[in-house]
Amino acid sequence: MSAAAPAMRAPQKPGGKLVPVLTVAAAIVLVWYVAAVFMNAGLARDAAARADKVLTGTELVVATYSMERPLLPAPHQIVAEVWKSTVGTPVTSKRSLVYHAWVTLSATLAGFLSGTLLGLVLAAAIVHVPSLDRSLMPWIIASQTVPIVAIAPMIVVVGYNLMNGQMGLSPDASRFMAKALISTYLSFFPVAVGLVKGLRSPDTILVDLMRTYSANRWQTFWKLRLPAALPFLFASMQVAIAISLVGAIVGELPTGASAGIGARLLAGSYYGQTVQIWSALVAASILAALLVWMVNLGGTAVVKRMGLMR
Repeated sequence: MSAAAPAMRAPQKPGGKLVPVLTVAAAIVLVWYVAAVFMNAGLARDAAARADKVLTGTELVVATYSMERPLLPAPHQIVAEVWKSTVGTPVTSKRSLVYHAWVTLSATLAGFLSGTLLGLVLAAAIVHVPSLDRSLMPWIIASQTVPIVAIAPMIVVVGYNLMNGQMGLSPDASRFMAKALISTYLSFFPVAVGLVKGLRSPDTILVDLMRTYSANRWQTFWKLRLPAALPFLFASMQVAIAISLVGAIVGELPTGASAGIGARLLAGSYYGQTVQIWSALVAASILAALLVWMVNLGGTAVVKRMGLMR
């Protein structure tokens, strides 16, 4: 095991976490069903009154769980819509959640990769140049104090018009680049901050030891600081990939995108299709969980391979 970083503990076995996770999930579903009855009861009574019908308690519950446009869809309605929009619809169709998820995912990955690279460069510069630590770090932190819903329309619209009008890119390519820009803006921050902490994590005695070996800054970076920072880096990347997905979805809203999870949300809100809105939200949650899991899996493999985990 390298002396450059404290050893990471091996993750617990999945079976040890399965029961608590399922218990919490069951509790959420139960509360959700109860909330659906209370929120949709008024609509169900109004519909029954227009049909000159009085609903019994059982009939009211059944009606709240089978409405076409409920205020709060029941979980089984969302599952049915997700199944219909994924398995029951060709992936090339614009009605397919898989199609929309891929459009959002492509911008997410582009923004995540560029944001991670930007975070790496900024962190390395801040650690090795003291003046940048004092001058640049405050601006990096200040950049995240502006709400993304306020700044995203400006960045996306300006970026879209610049790339579409002045750079001659197609509308689809311009939208893609604009969404990736928002994802980059959000994802570079956790990588930069986490990596700065990781690069500074080696003990002073280890840094002095590298100097006694006549190691230059570049060798100290690769042999000591970077291995020590890997656990911090991959933890930050898990945050970055999730927030990058949020940025891609937000970036789809102000450009009138016709594809993507954000476009799916907009279409559902325009036509009052709450089931479609919730199914898109569930799809985004599943996609985010898969992305975080993949980053965690890759990070665990790399750290374990380097002997930093026990």
